[in-house]
Amino acid sequence: MTERLVAIDIDEGSLGARSSEVDHERKVAMHDLLEENRFAPVGGEDKGPYRLKLFEQNGRLVFDVSTEAGDPLIQHHLSMTPFRRLIKDYFMLCETYYDAIRAAMPEKLETVDMARRSVHNEATELLQKRLEGKISTDFDTARRLFTLICSISLRASSRGDR
Repeated sequence: MTERLVAIDIDEGSLGARSSEVDHERKVAMHDLLEENRFAPVGGEDKGPYRLKLFEQNGRLVFDVSTEAGDPLIQHHLSMTPFRRLIKDYFMLCETYYDAIRAAMPEKLETVDMARRSVHNEATELLQKRLEGKISTDFDTARRLFTLICSISLRASSRGDR
């Protein structure tokens, strides 16, 4: 299948200080994305598979898409503003979830995990809507991309860009 990603690069300069849990989530998302995804820039469907470089620039998320050989195809810039509340809520719920794991509170885990998944789903739907007409993805691909966006948002928030 040509409508897929074969490489993902997140600019290290765009990544913020992160906990081991956040770093693990990012690595799992990248691994899972490369294992299974559906990704096609509109107008470039016949040029895949694709390489994706994600980075933050001036408060905007940049999707830099190239061919598998590295030939530039397209760049899309998305404002991070529509994602701010969801990213903040997601990180808050993740911290609560990790705290519940560390404190061995299984009764709290299920409730917090359900809330975390709900926010993640809402953010995934927003990402798909924001990419509409630019990049076509399936839900699971967009969900994993949102996880990567969260990693990038940490740097923007630590610099006060949020």
